[in-house]
Amino acid sequence: MTAVLQATDVPLRLSVDADRLWADLLATARFGAHGETGMHRLALGSADEEVRRWFEAECRALGCTVEVDRIGNMFATLPGSEPGLAAIAVGSHLDTQPAGGRFDGILGILAGVEILRVLKASGRALRHPFTVVNWTNEEGSRFSPAMMGSGVFCGVHDIETIYARVDKDGVTVREALGAIGYRGECAPGHLPMAAYLELHIEQGPVLEADGSAVGIVTGVQGLRWLDIRMSGYGSPCGRLPDGIARGCTRLCGESRIGGREGCLEAPAGRRHRRLYSRCAEFAQRRTR
Repeated sequence: MTAVLQATDVPLRLSVDADRLWADLLATARFGAHGETGMHRLALGSADEEVRRWFEAECRALGCTVEVDRIGNMFATLPGSEPGLAAIAVGSHLDTQPAGGRFDGILGILAGVEILRVLKASGRALRHPFTVVNWTNEEGSRFSPAMMGSGVFCGVHDIETIYARVDKDGVTVREALGAIGYRGECAPGHLPMAAYLELHIEQGPVLEADGSAVGIVTGVQGLRWLDIRMSGYGSPCGRLPDGIARGCTRLCGESRIGGREGCLEAPAGRRHRRLYSRCAEFAQRRTR
């Protein structure tokens, strides 16, 4: 963040057109429609290309320049009245889960498009540039990791390493970007931002149950994936004494993971059978 915003940056008495925003949500749902109301718009596929083309055309028609960086992030910018100021940015992502919803991600981008329309109709300009951002592969459904485009932009991921990531069919990120024509020229992190805001659907019942229209995110789920290999050999439960047993049962029981997962909890006389069962359950959960 590089600039301090002033109250005069925000024009007074302007409001969005909720019906127009709703119409955009329904119109863009045709790109990757899945079933009656679902979406299947994986990153850098044909449906993603279509919705990207729609977004780019809408923003250019509203007077924006559209830049694309080397990882495919899109930046549609309406110039401000004072050159040199950092951008006020909003955005999210256009890609979806394999069986996702109509509002996840795209709501944040279409809200930005609606702001562009309101500013265009008002004839007023902000002091700062106003930018709507589409981050590449935020969902992580086709390529790993998730939040890929924003991660490259922020310097968390090395772009050459990300280019080499492959999907289940062996297609690399570099190849997929080239196939849809969205491997741009801008260096990651090229756009200075004074502020960034992302509007996102909750995807849960809390706000509705509380009767609240909006909430402020204070934390987000974090995931850590671990691959664990245990060396040993299998044998029927109870066949070998504890001193020489080296199967999954004993190895899991000796580990901190085994203790944390409750693998050591078993009634007297049934220790091996219960231990094997709990370890098997743990392994199944970790490999789904």
